[in-house]
Amino acid sequence: MSATLGSELERLGAVALVALGGEGGDPDLAAFAGAAKLGEAFVVAPRGGAPRLAFLTPMERDEAAATGLALLAPETLDVARLTREHTEPGALLAAWLAEALRWSGVAPGRVALAGSWPAGALVAAAGELERAGWSFVSGNEAMRRARKRKRPGEVEEILRVTGAVAEAMRAVAGLLAAATLRPGGELALEGEPLRVARLKREVALIFAGHGLSQPRSNIVAPGEEGGVPHSAGTPERILRAGESLIVDLFPKGTLFSDATRTFCVGSPPEPLARAHADARAALDQAHRLTRAGATGWELQEATCKLLGARGWPTQVSHPGTLTGYVHGLGHGVGYELHELPSFRKGAGEDGLLEAGDVVTIEPGLYEPGPSGFGVRLEDVVHLGPDGAENLTPWPYDLDPRAWPRG
Repeated sequence: MSATLGSELERLGAVALVALGGEGGDPDLAAFAGAAKLGEAFVVAPRGGAPRLAFLTPMERDEAAATGLALLAPETLDVARLTREHTEPGALLAAWLAEALRWSGVAPGRVALAGSWPAGALVAAAGELERAGWSFVSGNEAMRRARKRKRPGEVEEILRVTGAVAEAMRAVAGLLAAATLRPGGELALEGEPLRVARLKREVALIFAGHGLSQPRSNIVAPGEEGGVPHSAGTPERILRAGESLIVDLFPKGTLFSDATRTFCVGSPPEPLARAHADARAALDQAHRLTRAGATGWELQEATCKLLGARGWPTQVSHPGTLTGYVHGLGHGVGYELHELPSFRKGAGEDGLLEAGDVVTIEPGLYEPGPSGFGVRLEDVVHLGPDGAENLTPWPYDLDPRAWPRG
């Protein structure tokens, strides 16, 4: 990350980057500090120099030390005195930043700001520091580009999280495969109606066992709910035979993973079976085209061409369509659920796939309405030194019985 960040700071004319974390888990701060559980903290990364982590309470000294970064401890920054002297949050943040920049050898100049902090305090702090000769520029895009290509340890974490997704997906498939049919086509399990909530509970327990959170929740969307791509699924909805069930899971450890399968208990109706076959063909093509040097938009165009030839409206043939292929093909994944590279038209260098990237590819087809359905198949792909590697080589079948037990 350091080489890319240095280039980005040079492009901005900035002497340093400050990545702030006003609350735990900020992606820009985590890119430096990893899994450390910190409250208010920030990193000062001088252009061409080693980053330093400023933490503001001695209670977090062990967490800070575990990052392996050079540290600016509360006693170094004289946090206790500065806190007594500055009662306004903005003035206090300005004092902390001034001390941290001084200890990092950064003289007054242009600084790129990234991460998160309460907006009012940050604006006030910037005003205070500008009077002392500092100027500020947004470092958000610089950090997005610096985080784009994943380091080996980051890929290992994505793999760990993906392994938990596989376990949860297999558990969902097992519950569906064990379901029995009630009059009217409803599914039951252990004598009770099988509801969306039962599957979500199983997923949550598995992720908790792996120490993962679900900050963006998940999608377990049956039938007509799955016909609208981001519908999360109504917990009390009873599942039925012959309908689609989109299961899209995107938990987070230090980094995110994101994978989707679509199930159907019993024989799928012909429109659903056809949509699933066409989405699978689009996924297979996307795997063949995903390589360093391609762009996300090239893959999106190829997907639209394939699905359009099979009779589906697409974002290219019918911009803004709510039926057929209604969304982009994928996105980068990492410290945020949606990262670079971009699959959008006109993304320029931000859309270029490069070695080290981790991306999703996720073609989907949707038929909204009371008798509608949704199909989405999503894999996670790492562009490694030997080419593209599918990190989610799991069954794609609608039939949940295709998933092995255990």
